[in-house]
Amino acid sequence: MKLDKELLVFPLMSGIATILVTASFMAPLAVTGGWEIFAEDGGYVSYVLGFLFYLVQYTVIFFFNSALVGAALIRMDGGDPTISDGLAIASKRMSTIIGYAMIAATVGMVLRFISERSGFLGRLAAGFLGMAWTLTTYLTVPVLVTKNVGPIDAVKESAALFKATWGEQVVGNFGLGWAVALMGLSWAAVSAVLIAVVGQLGAAPVMAMIGVAVLGFVLLALFSSALKGVYTAALYRYATTGEVGYFDPDIMGNAFRPKG
Repeated sequence: MKLDKELLVFPLMSGIATILVTASFMAPLAVTGGWEIFAEDGGYVSYVLGFLFYLVQYTVIFFFNSALVGAALIRMDGGDPTISDGLAIASKRMSTIIGYAMIAATVGMVLRFISERSGFLGRLAAGFLGMAWTLTTYLTVPVLVTKNVGPIDAVKESAALFKATWGEQVVGNFGLGWAVALMGLSWAAVSAVLIAVVGQLGAAPVMAMIGVAVLGFVLLALFSSALKGVYTAALYRYATTGEVGYFDPDIMGNAFRPKG
């Protein structure tokens, strides 16, 4: 991240694009009054619209994730990536990204159906299946970036690499997530104190401080997303070549741990 601060641009573009996609789906429903019908329908219309929303959102997310991972892999191979390099890599894989987004959207809708139609046990089963899907596809984006394969083959290779490197019965070791969560809580505490202090000065300083607090959370979110992309690229490189690059070997080997 110190070498390539421009990597922060990819999650920024992804965030803006996902907001625009959400607005493009929600705004027509809100304006026409169709939101109430959609919310009460609970049938085929809601599932069709839900699938289309997932499809577009996943396509956007996977596209910019691919750009980020591609740029990170260039750095790990000794290059000096640019934003254009990352976007070019993702653009070349656009058809595969769309295919992978269709698979992910289908899985998402199936899990939603199970969760909504099967009560508590269904929600529990959907949660476990969702976690298994996340682990199985953890390395799919790096596979898409580096190999000219279809989306199904990319998912299969991600699962095979994961199994060969970390085993079958594993769970995530979310050290990075905890670190980001602690930073977020720390910033929230600092912001609350500062807002309380400037509250003695009037409404304008309070609004300004709130703006600073929000900006801090946005920057933290961008930083976290970029780090996750870099980490995914590093894990893929470790799984395929055994090389650790900028990372400690223990970090790579213990990225996932046995269940229990």
